[in-house]
Amino acid sequence: MTLSLQQLTTEGRNQASENIDTLSCLDMLTIINNEDKKVAVAVEAILPEIAQAVEGIKQAFSKGGRLIYCGAGTSGRLGILDASECPPTFGSPAEQVIGLIAGGKTAILKAVENAEDNLQAGQLDLQEIAICEKDVVVGIAASGRTPYVIGAMQYAKQLGCQVISLCCNSNSTMAKIADIALDVIVGPEIVTGSSRMKAGTAQKMILNMLTTGAMIQSGKVFGNLMVDVQATNEKLIERQKKIIMEATGCTREEAEIALTESGQHCKTAIVMILTGVDAIQAKESLQQNKGFIRQCI
Repeated sequence: MTLSLQQLTTEGRNQASENIDTLSCLDMLTIINNEDKKVAVAVEAILPEIAQAVEGIKQAFSKGGRLIYCGAGTSGRLGILDASECPPTFGSPAEQVIGLIAGGKTAILKAVENAEDNLQAGQLDLQEIAICEKDVVVGIAASGRTPYVIGAMQYAKQLGCQVISLCCNSNSTMAKIADIALDVIVGPEIVTGSSRMKAGTAQKMILNMLTTGAMIQSGKVFGNLMVDVQATNEKLIERQKKIIMEATGCTREEAEIALTESGQHCKTAIVMILTGVDAIQAKESLQQNKGFIRQCI
């Protein structure tokens, strides 16, 4: 697992920013922006592999499996961020997408730098949430060599889970363990070794794709509308009404009535209006069609 940092692309020195400390603020930011433009291109280069990963996650969800992110530092925080946004956006169970970080909850807000070097901790954290073969584990580390993540991936592999790696260096230890390797090569950072920058941006973009893609394919989106959004505050209640109106072409009053009759369930209200059935029939139809509105109508 020992590897010289000089061999890692993410630890290389970026020639474009070698004298960035001598530049004006605008010129400095222009260089950062130009480097950031390269991230989407790097993600585009591995879209086929990302699609494979999304398909695997969708299949896991359909069988009652979970998506589990394991990372350290920035990578771990990005996984937790993506996981925490799924329930309010897609109405998914809180336990369906889980983010684990080396060092536990303390490390979310404050760096626990030595935690990532513990090979056994990744396995222990997975055992704590009772991982099983139905789950998908995504190891996230810009370097591709973080012991905590490697330990988690190896344990998941032993159990028969599908294992995915998300790294920003080629030929990594993590990629060799994974069933699907997502190697997004964004090049050296503006500030040498600061992988919270381009590498972190690339990871965030791909995590967005993994959950959003799997949720779309699981019936959580109708058109481009988040029809399973949870109305946990006033803004989201209004969003539900707007979604129903846009999905059905109904009036605001009709949307409010259907939403009330459906028990504030946006998807049920849409099926009610589009098919002319009552709330009970709409809920039964959604259950029979595994939550896909298009199949109901």
